[in-house]
Amino acid sequence: MTAEEKKVIIASSAGTIFEWYDFYLYGSLASIIGAQFFTAFPEATRNVFALLAFAAGFLVRPFGALVFGALGDLIGRKYTFLMTILIMGVSTFLVGLLPGYQAWGIAAPIILIALRMLQGLALGGEYGGAAVYVAEHAPQGRRGYFTSFIQTTATVGLLLSLIVILIVTSVVNANYAPVPQFGLDGQPLLDAAGAQVMLDPFRAWGWRIPFLGSIFLLAISLYIRLQMNESPAFKKMKEEGAQSKAPLKEAFGNWKNGKIALIALFGLTAGQAVVWYSGQFYALFFLQNVVRVDAFSTNVFVAWSLILGTAGFIFFGSLSDRIGRKPIILGGCALAAITYMWVFPMLTKVANPALSAAQSVDVTVTADPNDCSFQFNPVGTAQFNNSCDIVKGALSRASVNSHTEDGPAGQVATVQIGETVVQSYDGNTLTGEALAAEKDRFTAEINAALTDAGYPLVAADNTTVAKANHFFDIFKAQNIAVVLILTYLIVLVTMVYGPIAAQLVELYPTRIRYSGLSLPYHIGNGWFGGLLPATAFAISAQTGNIYAGLWYAIIIAVMTVVIGAIFVPGDSHKKDIFKDD
Repeated sequence: MTAEEKKVIIASSAGTIFEWYDFYLYGSLASIIGAQFFTAFPEATRNVFALLAFAAGFLVRPFGALVFGALGDLIGRKYTFLMTILIMGVSTFLVGLLPGYQAWGIAAPIILIALRMLQGLALGGEYGGAAVYVAEHAPQGRRGYFTSFIQTTATVGLLLSLIVILIVTSVVNANYAPVPQFGLDGQPLLDAAGAQVMLDPFRAWGWRIPFLGSIFLLAISLYIRLQMNESPAFKKMKEEGAQSKAPLKEAFGNWKNGKIALIALFGLTAGQAVVWYSGQFYALFFLQNVVRVDAFSTNVFVAWSLILGTAGFIFFGSLSDRIGRKPIILGGCALAAITYMWVFPMLTKVANPALSAAQSVDVTVTADPNDCSFQFNPVGTAQFNNSCDIVKGALSRASVNSHTEDGPAGQVATVQIGETVVQSYDGNTLTGEALAAEKDRFTAEINAALTDAGYPLVAADNTTVAKANHFFDIFKAQNIAVVLILTYLIVLVTMVYGPIAAQLVELYPTRIRYSGLSLPYHIGNGWFGGLLPATAFAISAQTGNIYAGLWYAIIIAVMTVVIGAIFVPGDSHKKDIFKDD
């Protein structure tokens, strides 16, 4: 690799790392931000709403791909780079300044999601530009290796965000006092003992620091990108007047190119996306919110798995130059589909043995089928007051695996936990003191039954759960095992993601390359992948099985293996990407 080639990769990768850092900050802090901006909603809805706000940045990514992809093919890669990083950096900085729900009411979450959408638009133009820019500088036979450095940027950006969060958490909580909490009416929030609720300073205000600090990364990124030269392939094409006048129409307006986009989406990026997000973001969410490992330890374990696994991007990218992209990408999808239903239960067993053991106790919900709602509530307006919904909500919050049996019509739902039967209540017919009394009775009875069954409901009393006291506290057998399981998931990520940029670049000629590869990539990653956490969470809550949401990823991964095996070309790594120009 020449000095000029190294400069191209470093310049492209550094800016992209910072852009991913900005984007992932929200995902890493979703639960904290949810409490700040969605406090008017119930806890379960708040979690889903927070995840959907994260997904909002993904839903608009294909639109960003269309806008910036066309600009990249019309005016060049360099100037498009500058626009995307500027939009991303300013949006992230403003999230750090935005007042919460208590100060601005409904305007706060609306503005938050709008800023997330701006981030998604910027990211929609970012990836295609970086991949194309590096690929067009790569020598023949080395595109997989060169572009694999771009593929590391998402993971390195996530790792950087986790490390910054860990450092800021430690410093803020060690040097500042807890913050008293107040309700929306301005009155102090009290706990069960009548004492005012206190929030540690990082959760109260320290979470804003990583967002505000991104302004320095923005300045560095702009400086780096201003030093970059335009892609020589684009310059040559522009000088010859051979560039496309309507890249979107040319890339997607006819069947010849349109079918390439469909093959790229369903035979490559959809499966790659669900494996990528399952192994990185959903693994983090699952470990913290389902397995009940504390946030600090979760970030430490995931950070170490990223450190150990990131070299896989370079390895598989380079390997794809020798054996092809297709077998590696589809092999990663197949391994994920085969092993997910074994790996995630193992993660529970290793990280929280008490919870895993308790899940062997039979839990049966008996309810009128018409009394059970589908509890996916993205806008936070529905009220789940049916007796069946109340039972399932309580079980979901405690990470309980259960199954449902049909009961007589009109009967109030019950749940049997081991030998204990607890009756729910109908929240639609009770009011006032009667409703409060039933809530207290039900909560006390179900918590007692779950405690008797071995469920560790009080985190402080659970001595079996994995815990890291500092960043290097991973050398206990349990902690190492958790990190190794997470690293396996990251290796699958590197298999599907390491060669994908080179594979997509090789599908299109230079004149429409930016537009052509960006849309299927961002539909796959923005919609199939970005919606995975919220979808998996809702499926698991509905079925009563904390692992049921994994079927979403498994089914899409299998679809990609089948379609990719039939339609994706197997020898594109030998192709001269400028031949068609």
